[in-house]
Amino acid sequence: MSSEPPRTLPPLPSLSPPSLPSPTPTPPAPEPSVLDLAPVVPVVVVADAADAVPLARALVAGGLPAIEVTLRTPAALDAIRAVAAEVPGAVVGAGTVRSPGDVAAAVGAGARFLVSPGWTDGLLEAMRGAGVPFLPGVSTASEVLALLERGVRELKFFPAEAAGGAAYLKALAGPLPEARFCPTGGITAASAPGYLALANVGCVGGTWMLPADAPAARDWARVEALAREAAALGRDAP
Repeated sequence: MSSEPPRTLPPLPSLSPPSLPSPTPTPPAPEPSVLDLAPVVPVVVVADAADAVPLARALVAGGLPAIEVTLRTPAALDAIRAVAAEVPGAVVGAGTVRSPGDVAAAVGAGARFLVSPGWTDGLLEAMRGAGVPFLPGVSTASEVLALLERGVRELKFFPAEAAGGAAYLKALAGPLPEARFCPTGGITAASAPGYLALANVGCVGGTWMLPADAPAARDWARVEALAREAAALGRDAP
């Protein structure tokens, strides 16, 4: 009687736990809209970079964290750099951005948002590529339409009072409801509530909390008090 060859048993299944899919990395939180940080964005012209940090601290202490430093003086970029490094509560941005070179210089200095008085295709492309929020300036319905076609919905309305004021923005809300604005130019503590009452206005830009004699005297307590009054502006029409 011939013997049968031994049977080869199949291998036992692996008892190791099944591998789990790698978790999807959580994307970084987007920058909040500049229009929603505070009802008022101070528009700051800095003559001496040494004043930038105490001025920004006074504004932040008063409840105005978004600060637009305009690129109108030789000290502007150093001011942005100092505020970005030394005032953690501030969201410092650059205003009067007019060229792709301004975009690169401002972002390189630490600007976290950009504001322009107007726009061109070249400037818009540079701001889009900068990686920070931006508000291109408009003053007509045609300019708003052109930017909406390009996917831009948050805009600066400038010069606000000269271009038609709150009545003009109210008229734009019907045909162009998706556009939101930060009107700037000639706005005061008295006129700001009329703008803020509009559904298509997120905030206003202004300088009234920075009267020339206060920074000149380095009266930061007065700046803080005026900033606090601006931050408390309601959204009800006067």
